[in-house]
Amino acid sequence: MARAKVTNVKDPRERAQAQPTLGFGVPATSDPHHFKVLIPKSNTGKVQISEYLGLQAASSDNAVIDRVLLDRPRWTAIRSEVQRAFNARLAAHGLRSSAWKVGENAVDRLLGKELCVLAWAVEQMDTDKIPVAVRNWLALRPEERWWLFGMTAMATGGIRDAGKGWRIALCHALGDVAQSELLAPRGRRGQREERESRPTLDLFGDEAI
Repeated sequence: MARAKVTNVKDPRERAQAQPTLGFGVPATSDPHHFKVLIPKSNTGKVQISEYLGLQAASSDNAVIDRVLLDRPRWTAIRSEVQRAFNARLAAHGLRSSAWKVGENAVDRLLGKELCVLAWAVEQMDTDKIPVAVRNWLALRPEERWWLFGMTAMATGGIRDAGKGWRIALCHALGDVAQSELLAPRGRRGQREERESRPTLDLFGDEAI
């Protein structure tokens, strides 16, 4: 008996064409909530990460929140792994990949939150500890990174808040293998089987974290 042809399953490339995006997964719509990573031409210039609230902004005065400035060596130490991780997520959703370039780099609002968590952690960290921080960041689930962003952004999420509150906590937690366990939401560690069975939140979901 001939099998019926399946017509409701789209190839990831077709899905990508159906969902046009800019940069790292930013919907090509009018004024979306997203992040921008500004990489200067100068090799010594600092990299700035800012959040653009788009249509969600209460007014034009608070439409952009500058989140963090990273020294170029620290940015260089994290950029490749972040790009690889983000592109893997985008591919899983059938969206096109991207690459860091000089100038403005658009980043999806959820991926931008995750990037801020790592950037805040390494902004004043000894450079020899940054590879450890990257590994610990990669080990976190996306929703755990969103939770950490929410906790940090509430009080110390501005560009001038380096070395304060949760920013210090992130530095110590992600910079040390043992301490990276402490900031995970309750019940995550030691429950590998349960973790694997939990659903992964959608990249473009309506999370308000």
